[in-house]
Amino acid sequence: MAKDRDEVWDEFRELVNMAPKELEEWLETDESKSVGDSDQGESTGHESGRKIVEIKRTKKDDLSDAQWDWMAKVVGYINRHKAQKPKGDVEDTDWRYSLMNWGHDPLKD
Repeated sequence: MAKDRDEVWDEFRELVNMAPKELEEWLETDESKSVGDSDQGESTGHESGRKIVEIKRTKKDDLSDAQWDWMAKVVGYINRHKAQKPKGDVEDTDWRYSLMNWGHDPLKD
């Protein structure tokens, strides 16, 4: 069963723990650009980060259907990726960098 928009909104706000400016600054780093899948261009996660910044700067009532769909995708990705946490210190890992591209810094948990 698909989640309703209130559930997506609540989970998105809980999981995306980076502020828009913080996420924008992260997306400019070499670390951000070094992870994720891409076809010789921008990675999916990096593109997602840009979309998340836009979503976070949009009022809930003004979100488009496409933005709601993307928010649900972000929630699913973060939940799946968090479950794959590697052992040991994760501060300088591709795992953390990938999550941060999707707006979640696991060191803030």
